[in-house]
Amino acid sequence: MPRSVAVLMDPIGSIKIAKDTSFALLLEAQRRGHQLYYMEQGDLALRDGAPWARLRPLRVKDDPAGWYALGEARWTDLREMGTVLLRKDPPVDPQFVYDTLVMDVAQLAGVQVVNDPRALRDCNEKVFALHFPQCMAPTLVARDPAELRRFVAEHGDAVLKPLDGMGGRGIFRVQSGDKNLNSMLETLVQGDSHGQNRQFTVAQKFIPQISAGDKRILMIDGEPVPYALARIPQGDEFRGNLAAGGRGEGVPLSDRDRWIAAEVGPELRRRGLRFVGLDVIGDYLTEINVTSPTCARELDKQFGLNIAGMLFDALETRPTFA
Repeated sequence: MPRSVAVLMDPIGSIKIAKDTSFALLLEAQRRGHQLYYMEQGDLALRDGAPWARLRPLRVKDDPAGWYALGEARWTDLREMGTVLLRKDPPVDPQFVYDTLVMDVAQLAGVQVVNDPRALRDCNEKVFALHFPQCMAPTLVARDPAELRRFVAEHGDAVLKPLDGMGGRGIFRVQSGDKNLNSMLETLVQGDSHGQNRQFTVAQKFIPQISAGDKRILMIDGEPVPYALARIPQGDEFRGNLAAGGRGEGVPLSDRDRWIAAEVGPELRRRGLRFVGLDVIGDYLTEINVTSPTCARELDKQFGLNIAGMLFDALETRPTFA
């Protein structure tokens, strides 16, 4: 049955539709006859305890010469929406946390919010993976540069990255004895001369199998799509992220991939995380992407899938996990 579907996303005029998963979701929703509405972060409000948004009717078209058309903006009670897709790219900064608080109110009123707003607040994409240590390579999350240096010395070859990054930004590979380690830590940890206001940093043992790709496994209601997108580093680059120049190659899930998915899946369902991307390098889970997981369009193209359709089938069959 047609419903009203609103999306909160980054500016739609700046997306690359050939690989934008939010766009794939919008195309599928429109194909099913749902009325689309568009909003950005500045369009949310609470009025006397009710969730409101400045919504614009949206039409989409799979055409790089003109992929969207927006109608006139109108303030609307979000309780009139059937589904709200929260698809803002990381980081989950204070303003996005406030967005999820507005969405809490909508969800409590019966609106289907994907993903669950509380889970978006609670499940940092790097820290949440540490709920499954049996799936991970050695990992440290710390603010103390001495602890991070100790980790690098212990494991000999490590990757350092910020807690709130995306797309491969701010990631360093470092080996024990590297004279640039202190500079890397200054960049990541920051803080003042008294050691205050330091930033959490992730240190992870380097996984050599990155040469075969950083696999993105998409999960729908805790179950994996049967193919992953291996994002393979190019040239001298060690990062596989597509935004960092990696090449995407679809691959069937391995037995180990399916085991990791089975370990993580029940917790995703429990938290209302209906559409999630697991990052797996070699045999190890490295991150769990909950805010705006990508790679659906690439997998659709390579394997003739309709991942957005799979998600909407799930949303329409099972409106909530409550």
